Amino acid sequence: MADAEEAVADSNANGHDHAAVPTVGVEEEYFLVHPGSRSVEAGGTKVVARASSVMGDLVSGEFTEYQIEGKTPPCSSFAELFSRLAWIRGAASAAAQAEGLRLCASGTPVIGGSGSAEIGDHPRYRASVDQYRAMLDDFAVCAFHTHVHLPDRELGVLVSNHLRPWLPLLVAMSANSPFHQGHDTGYESWRSVVRGRFPCLGPPPYFESLDHYERLAVAMQESEAMLDAAVPFWDIRPNPHLPTLEIRSMDVMPDIDDAAAMAVLIRALAVTAAARVRRGDPGPRPSSELLRGAYWRAARDGWSGNGVDALTGRILPASVQAARLVDHVRPALEERGDMDQVRAFLRRLAVRGSGAQRQRASAESRHGLVGVVDDLIRLTVGSVASASQQAPSGCDVSLPIA
Repeated sequence: MADAEEAVADSNANGHDHAAVPTVGVEEEYFLVHPGSRSVEAGGTKVVARASSVMGDLVSGEFTEYQIEGKTPPCSSFAELFSRLAWIRGAASAAAQAEGLRLCASGTPVIGGSGSAEIGDHPRYRASVDQYRAMLDDFAVCAFHTHVHLPDRELGVLVSNHLRPWLPLLVAMSANSPFHQGHDTGYESWRSVVRGRFPCLGPPPYFESLDHYERLAVAMQESEAMLDAAVPFWDIRPNPHLPTLEIRSMDVMPDIDDAAAMAVLIRALAVTAAARVRRGDPGPRPSSELLRGAYWRAARDGWSGNGVDALTGRILPASVQAARLVDHVRPALEERGDMDQVRAFLRRLAVRGSGAQRQRASAESRHGLVGVVDDLIRLTVGSVASASQQAPSGCDVSLPIA
């Protein structure tokens, strides 16, 4: 972890002012799917062992053996992030295929995964089962986490206050989990519903200071509602090991273009918030009840529906809220040359919908849930299925972002 911290710091010291052009990195979780049954299948340990010979620390296991995680190094631009993600997905997919499996970017298992899954080999995962018990029986969900370089933890906590009202919109934009274990849930992001049952997952509280944040995290740990105060599972947190602010509310997305665009949009949101904090703006204070309600509405209705604007309490289409978000962060997007990529992302959402909408369209137009999984496998890897086993130029596989 120390090496990764140094890499992030060096990337900003060598010609990159972290206040002006912070690096960004992502973590993506993927399901492993059997190509015959299309159900999720345990194989994380084997796939990671095979992939790590090529990917190093950019691949790791996840909470269940149905999953693996890919991690980018810190990246300065959309193009660099896209290149890293394409290589990571290609290399991980090649390792999965060598083990007779396929890589699938969906927030929940479309087929299979019923009952208690085999838990990954990590002390934190085993401790989680001891603490939360049956609540974790079906906790096999895949997320998309974005890290923005922000080494000042006090600033990071105050930036969180500005970001929290936008989290429900990020849920709606990334929603990619309408099916769960063979059933249509009626929700766009069932992953968000599964996570919402836990007392320590979801939107963070409003914090007055870093001390307030740390004291509350310790109190939550002592209550046993939270496993570890150093690694709180709130959807925004200063990373405990790296000089980044981590945003964690999103489903994993099947398209690399969408994933990279979401990451640079979140970077612009964090940059905009940091500038406001430095000017003395404490940020809005929507009630926790309204914010959780907005989460639930976003999880149910997603991109295609109306949602709760947590800043005003008004019910607005997700597309209207997204346009407001882009206007809010426009200077940061334009300064970094990311506006065109974010606009293209919004156009794709307008034309073909979110991942959840595309999953349902696949189910209706092809061979039911089998067709959904086949389309997800294709979209996850896309044109990188035959990607070179060599990392992109400048990609140090020993330096993940988390």
